[in-house]
Amino acid sequence: MLQTISVKIGEEELILETGRMAKQANGSVFASYGGSSVLATACCGRNEIEGLDYVPLQVEYNEKYYAAGKIPGGFLKREGRPKDKEILVCRLIDRPMRPLFDKAFKRDIQVVPTVISTDQIHTPDIVAMVAASAAVTISDIPFDGPVGAVRVGLCDGEYVVNPTFQQIETAEIDIIVSGTKDGITMVEGGAKEVSEEALLKAVEIAEPVIKELCDAQLKLAEIAGKEKLIINHVEEDTSFADPIREFAFPKLEEACFVIGKFVRYKAIKDVYNESLIKFADIIDDSNKKDVDKLFEDMEYEIVRKSILDKGVRTDGRGSEDIRPINCQIGVLPRTHGSALFTRGETQSLAVTTLGTVYDEQMVDNIDSEKRFNNFMLHYNFPPFSVGECGRMGTGRREIGHGHLAQRALEGVLPTKEDFPYTIRIVSEILESNGSSSMASVCGGSLSLLSAGVKIKKPVAGIAMGLISDGDKAVILSDILGEEDHLGDMDFKVTGTEDGITAFQMDIKIDNVSSDLMYRAMQQAKRGRMHILGIMNEVIAAPSDDISAYAPRIEIITIDEEKIGAVIGPGGKNVKGIAEATGADIKIDNSGKVIIYGKDKESALEAKKTILSIVEEPEVGRIYQGTVKRITDFGAFIEIIPGKEGLCHISKLSKQRVNKVSDVLEMNQKIPVKLIEVDRMGRINLSYVDALKDDEK
Repeated sequence: MLQTISVKIGEEELILETGRMAKQANGSVFASYGGSSVLATACCGRNEIEGLDYVPLQVEYNEKYYAAGKIPGGFLKREGRPKDKEILVCRLIDRPMRPLFDKAFKRDIQVVPTVISTDQIHTPDIVAMVAASAAVTISDIPFDGPVGAVRVGLCDGEYVVNPTFQQIETAEIDIIVSGTKDGITMVEGGAKEVSEEALLKAVEIAEPVIKELCDAQLKLAEIAGKEKLIINHVEEDTSFADPIREFAFPKLEEACFVIGKFVRYKAIKDVYNESLIKFADIIDDSNKKDVDKLFEDMEYEIVRKSILDKGVRTDGRGSEDIRPINCQIGVLPRTHGSALFTRGETQSLAVTTLGTVYDEQMVDNIDSEKRFNNFMLHYNFPPFSVGECGRMGTGRREIGHGHLAQRALEGVLPTKEDFPYTIRIVSEILESNGSSSMASVCGGSLSLLSAGVKIKKPVAGIAMGLISDGDKAVILSDILGEEDHLGDMDFKVTGTEDGITAFQMDIKIDNVSSDLMYRAMQQAKRGRMHILGIMNEVIAAPSDDISAYAPRIEIITIDEEKIGAVIGPGGKNVKGIAEATGADIKIDNSGKVIIYGKDKESALEAKKTILSIVEEPEVGRIYQGTVKRITDFGAFIEIIPGKEGLCHISKLSKQRVNKVSDVLEMNQKIPVKLIEVDRMGRINLSYVDALKDDEK
């Protein structure tokens, strides 16, 4: 039976419908907002998976090209592997929903939001986030939601809820905020160097809208929801663990604060192994997982208690201390720009490569017509960065971290008109113990400066955390990996000295107050300034020139009337210049000439040749000419491409010349002086050797 709920969000009605499509799924919702529509389904496995201690959630957001009346580009006309954009939206849906599923459910869960219509005005990702939550909420899958999501933009000084694509293009803030009825759980987005206050205002505007969206989903569940499946909570007897805890806890209190990531991990592992040996008579395969959980719980308790009561972290730092930072640039001799950024036990090798227009990345999706991006940032996280063996490749984590770092830096890049290069940064994570994405931002900024990219300002990033218990709350700067795992909030802030450029936050607890968020952002700002100060000591402004190994792009503007002279009949001149110099040359109808040289020399040589074609011959100037024709009365010499002048036989030498061929030969290069341009525009030259000393 068809059931519908609608709620006005921003300028449009969001309509949630169920009972018409995909009725065999556990939950199915068709959501529409303006001309954008998403069908979201939720299904779960029929059987429990034994021994499962995590939530086996799969989110598979996908966009169909037919939604925008388009056919996929390329040879394959079927939608294939997920695009980066689809993966990023999967992460946006997954992160706020995953904590709301009970691990005890022990069944596969798959949520599939599919964009099946788009007006290319309203963003379908927000519709998909709400539809995915609604599909699970009305299903029989146990879920502690619902989740609401909204985009907030700061457009022309006004905050706009769910701005259009056109508004987003010029917005000073573009963030997605997600949460439950109890509070905000996730924020992600970018900004154009805005203040902490401006960003928090956007979050505050989103909060009541999110509650409206949650209410709408609950109403839909009331009229069309299924009875939730029963979770079999098995109460296990863990009294056997009491002596283990009594033995291991004091030893762990020491082991958890050993300095050094691997030394600390070994110390904790030694306590664990010692406990297994001592209590071998009561530990077996049936309760081994309970022992593992006991140690996790003890570590959780010890670390958090130390931070809350003593202000001491596992590596001995205080809450606002940042690990030692080392920055180096130019570490790779043949790359266009490189930097090695090390912060504690996290290290990024960031490499910038400059290319031409031919290296731009074509983007073809349902949101707009095909476009070309001239900036890319790729993040790699090989298993050796954490001292492990594993599969090499690019997963959702790499896509997400790379996108955050790219968003952090793209706002400070020069315009394509000012710097017409394609820019690619690759961040190779060589070591990791906390916030490698923020190391990628810092390393990426340094490598851009090293490459001579004229960025507006350097950018730094910092990862922050939160440990709380009731009224107690300690904000942590520059968190370690274990603090991320054991903490209540993880948020990353990037920016320049003047404001925020990107932001990502995940909150694991309810009711984080706006005052606490403000304190955290102010502490993050102090940390960001500290990091920027260290970076600026190494390099604070772009290198004077780009690398000698980088392609060279030169742009000149010529008179429209001279375009034909540069191109030549049938393209003869421009092809000749390209062959002679090795440069590619593009000329548009306005007279703009773009020269792509494989190196500096080839680009400058092509530029020099083109300028010589368009320049007007100058009387009194000496040119290096080329003999093109020899006649009885003189020689015609090309002084600039396409322009020849006559050097009369009487102007070839100070002595009498009987035959021109006695002095000159074809294609000989000789210095000549332009002595006259007559009324008919004819050029008269003199061989420099024939001039008197006072005429030279």
